[in-house]
Amino acid sequence: MTFTSYIDQVRAERPLVHHITNYVTVNDCANACLAIGASPVMADAVDEAESMVSIAQSLVLNIGTLNVTKVEAMMVAGRKANALGIPVVFDPVGVGATPFRNHMAAELMCQIRMAVVRGNISEICSLGGEAARTKGVDAGDADAKVAEEVASMLAKKWHATVVISGKTDIITDGKRVMHIRNGCPEMSDITGSGCMCTTLVGAFVGAHPEDPFGASAAAMLSMGIAGERAWRSYGHQGLGHFHMGILDELGSMSASVMEAEGKYDIL
Repeated sequence: MTFTSYIDQVRAERPLVHHITNYVTVNDCANACLAIGASPVMADAVDEAESMVSIAQSLVLNIGTLNVTKVEAMMVAGRKANALGIPVVFDPVGVGATPFRNHMAAELMCQIRMAVVRGNISEICSLGGEAARTKGVDAGDADAKVAEEVASMLAKKWHATVVISGKTDIITDGKRVMHIRNGCPEMSDITGSGCMCTTLVGAFVGAHPEDPFGASAAAMLSMGIAGERAWRSYGHQGLGHFHMGILDELGSMSASVMEAEGKYDIL
């Protein structure tokens, strides 16, 4: 798989990515979206949900800071996106932590056709009905093999691409499976690394709606490489510089870097 066309097309088309996301990482996501070459809009009012998504190339739904009003906006935007053929990317942050969060995530999955679902091992296992110990919105200790099986089952059930982020990222559409080994452990020590992954998926899928599997793989690869490079360059200065360094590296990401430094297998 070559990633030249994926990132080049994002920067050529500059897709508008409509986010209904959480207030903790909204700025990180907007900046990551800009850095990779897409255009973000962060609009969660139900009154404009249909109008805003109608002019976007993709929709990102993130339930990190969840409330009923925000879910209503997600439902309206998601249904409109489905009607228009605009890909929807879902980040089920913290699923498995509370009954309310579990119920809302299930309703969104039931009512909206997702092109991509991206979460950590615990979240994906919880969506698939597998037991997994969670700690707030952090990944638990679910077995990676079980997680991959659940991801494959979900991908087939919802006709979607499922992405599990972790030490090894797993991407599957139910037929193909890709493992990405880029990234560094310190990425879990900063706020927003997972949400930025989802934003990047939204950007790549917005430019490649016909290929959510390849677009998701390119997005996760770009984030993993950016994390590695940022830690090498800025890690000695502390987590704050590392955090900013990821944006720097996303901004300078290129197809040649992805091809040279990508560590992945397609199974």
